[in-house]
Amino acid sequence: MKPRVIIIHSLDHARSAVTAAMQCGVPVTIASAPFAAAYAGARWFRKVVEKAVAEQDGLPPGHITAVLDCGDEPGLALSALRQGMKVIRYSGGAASRGKIAAIAAELGAELWHGKMDSLDLDGVNNATDSCRKWLEKRR
Repeated sequence: MKPRVIIIHSLDHARSAVTAAMQCGVPVTIASAPFAAAYAGARWFRKVVEKAVAEQDGLPPGHITAVLDCGDEPGLALSALRQGMKVIRYSGGAASRGKIAAIAAELGAELWHGKMDSLDLDGVNNATDSCRKWLEKRR
């Protein structure tokens, strides 16, 4: 099954994604905005997702996956891995992607690349409702 990806821009967005995942009873991947590793950083993103998950009672373990977008910057990708991100998105060239993927694998992490079927919450008024509706279409 393809991951159900919701792109967040805030803690409130992360809360909405987690709430909708619980309401729909499906696992969800919470992804950062493109290139968020450059301006928000791995620590901020990880903490936002952890907080949203911790606030949701009864959430099954492994129900939420977090993916930090590192753009095409190998330094950001390596930094995110060093800071404990378990899944990163990297859009750099094939040669650097192969090297970073190998490092990620050594650290027990994953590297994603390419297009993702996703819901971007940027500018959405009712994020929880939008997430729920979007997830229901992907059951």
